[in-house]
Amino acid sequence: MSLAWYVKRLANMSVPEIAHRGVEQARRSISRRRTYGWEAFGYSGEVRGVPAFAEALRAGRNPAFDAALRRSVTELLAGRFAAHGVAWPQRDPADLFPASIWRLDPVTGNAWPGAEIYCFDLKYRHARGIGDIKYVWDFNRLQFLQPLAAAACLWPEDKAPLAAIEAAIESWSDANPPFGGLGWNSGIELALRAVSLVLVLSLCGERLRADTVTRIGVILAAHLYWMTRYPSRFSSANNHLMAEAMGEFAAAYALPDLPRVGEIAAHARAVLEHEAGVQIVADGVGAEQSPTYGAFTAEMLLVADVVARAGGRPLAPIVEERLTAFANFVAWLADGEGFVPAICDDDEGRVLSLSDGHETRYPASVARAIAGHFGRPPELAPVESEAELRDAVFAAPHDTKAAPQGVRCFRQGGYTVVREERAGRKLRLTFDHGPLGYLSIAAHGHADANAITLSLDDQDIFVDPGTFLYHSGGEWRDWFRGTPAHNSVTLQGQDQSTIAGPFNWSHKANATLDEVREGADWRIAARHDGYVKRFGATHWRAVEACAGGIVIRDKLLGETGVPAEVVFQLAPGLDLAGEGAARTVTHEGRAVLRIAFSAPGDILALPGGGAVDGGWVSPRFGAKRPAARLVWRGMIPPSGLETSIDWS
Repeated sequence: MSLAWYVKRLANMSVPEIAHRGVEQARRSISRRRTYGWEAFGYSGEVRGVPAFAEALRAGRNPAFDAALRRSVTELLAGRFAAHGVAWPQRDPADLFPASIWRLDPVTGNAWPGAEIYCFDLKYRHARGIGDIKYVWDFNRLQFLQPLAAAACLWPEDKAPLAAIEAAIESWSDANPPFGGLGWNSGIELALRAVSLVLVLSLCGERLRADTVTRIGVILAAHLYWMTRYPSRFSSANNHLMAEAMGEFAAAYALPDLPRVGEIAAHARAVLEHEAGVQIVADGVGAEQSPTYGAFTAEMLLVADVVARAGGRPLAPIVEERLTAFANFVAWLADGEGFVPAICDDDEGRVLSLSDGHETRYPASVARAIAGHFGRPPELAPVESEAELRDAVFAAPHDTKAAPQGVRCFRQGGYTVVREERAGRKLRLTFDHGPLGYLSIAAHGHADANAITLSLDDQDIFVDPGTFLYHSGGEWRDWFRGTPAHNSVTLQGQDQSTIAGPFNWSHKANATLDEVREGADWRIAARHDGYVKRFGATHWRAVEACAGGIVIRDKLLGETGVPAEVVFQLAPGLDLAGEGAARTVTHEGRAVLRIAFSAPGDILALPGGGAVDGGWVSPRFGAKRPAARLVWRGMIPPSGLETSIDWS
C-alpha cells in the first residue's frame, strides 16, 4: 500500500482513531502469527434458521416472482453467473464450484491470491494488475445461494438446488479456511455472507445434510469471531458498521449455544438501533447522500428486524421511524417508472437478491418492502419494480399511487425535490444542498454541491454521471465523483472538495440552504464554500420556476474574476444542436428543451472525452457510456449568470 495513501488517510483520523488503528494493527499482527483452521471453531450446539423468512416467502410469492426465481435458478444451475454487467466463465453443471472460482477475477481472468496469504496482507487497493476485488468479493458473498434456497423451499421435489447449495458451501469452506485470502479481509463481506448462510438455514435448513448444517455452524462461528475482533469504527463506521451488526445479529441467532452469544447479540442490537438514527437522518435521507446506499442500509435494518422479531423483541421504534422516513424520501425522488437519480456512489450492493442481473429500481423496491414489513398504507410505496426476493419476504404491496406533487425540502438530508406539471410537461427536479458525505472521509460522496438533476415526463435530461468503478477506476474514479462531471459550477477546472483517495476527501465543501419558496413560483437557493480558500469565492445558485420552464442563477460571492464552467450532463441518447448563446437538447431529432445563457462565453459540447473533459454517464457499476455534456466556459459577471431552460 502506498505511503501517500496512508498519509492522506491519517489526515482524516482523530487522535482516538489513530490509537484504535494502532491497537487494531497489533491484533492483526498477533493473528498473523497464529495458526487457525476450521477446527478452531468447532461448534456442536443447535444451528437454526429464522422460520419467518420461509413463512413470508411462501405467503408473499406470486406468479411474477416465481417466474423470476425459475429464470435465476435455471441460469445458476447451468453454471452461468453475471454481476455488474460482467459474465463469469460458464462452469460445468457437473462441477459448479471448482476451487478456482472463488479467486477468479471475471474481467481480467486473473486469479487473486488464495488461502496461502494472510487476509490483511492482501494489498487489494493497489492491485489493478490483478483486477478489481469488488467482483470477486461479490461472488464470495454467496448471495447466489439465496435463490437456490428459495427454490428448495418452494419446490422441494426438485433436488438440484439443494445439491448445488451443499456443493457450494463445501467448496467455499475448503478453499477459504480462516483467515487466509480475500474472503476474510473486509467485515462487510463476512456480514453479507453470514446473512446468505442464515437465509439458507431459514429456507431449507431442515433438508440439508447434517454435515452441511454443521459446516455452516462452524463457518458462522468463525465469522462471528473475526467480525467482532475487527469492527469498523470511527471514520470507517458507515454502512460497513451497519452490515457487520446485521451479520453478527443474524449469526448469533443462528448459533444460540455459542459462548458469549447473548453478549454479541445485545451489542449488535445496540449498534443497529443507534446507527439507524444516524445513518438515516430524521427526514429520511441516507447520511451517505446516496439513495442506493441509503436503500442498502435500510435493507440491512429490515433483515435485522425480522431476526429481532423471531427472538421476540423487535428493534427499537426509531428503526421503523427512520425506515418509514426513507421510504417517503424515495417516493419523492423516484420517477413514474421507479427510477431515482444516480446521486453519489452506487456499487449495486444488496442484502437479499435473486442474483439474476442488474436490479434497476433498488431504492423503490426497498421502499415497498418497508411499507410491507411495517404494514404501512401502500401509498407510501413508489411504483412497481422488478420482482425480487425481498418483495416476497417483506410482503411488499403491489398497489401504486400517484407521485407526490409540489416542492419538498429535505432540509436535514440536503435535498429539495420539485414535482409538478409545468409548461405542459411533468417535471421532476432535484437540487443538492447537502453535505459531501458521511463521517470524516465521506467515502461515498461526490463533489456535487449545488448540482441539479431534471427529468421531463419521466425522461431523464440532466443526470448525475454515476459511479463507474472503485479500486480499479484510477482517474475515472476521480472523474465520476468530481465537480466537473456534475450539473453545477466548477472554478478553474478544480473540484469543490479535494479528493484524497478512492474513498477519501481532504478539504470538503460545506453547503448552506438559503431559501425554499413553495407554490407556483417556487424558488430554491443555496451556496457552498468549497472554493473560498483557493479562490476567495462562494458559489451561490438559485433555481426558480418560470412560465416556460426554469431559470438557474449562478453568482460568485467575493472574488468574481475566476474562470468558471457551468455544466449540464445530458442523459445518454440525447443530442445538442444550435449556435450562439443557446443550444437545443434533442432526442431522435425532436426538440426537448432549449438552454440559453445570459452572458457571453465559450459553449462546448463534449461527448465521450477523456477522464479530464468528460461526457460520460455510468448507467451501472463497471460500465460507462458516452453522453453529450454541455459546458458554458467563461467569467461569471458580478451580477451573475442566468441560464434559461425552456420546454414550452
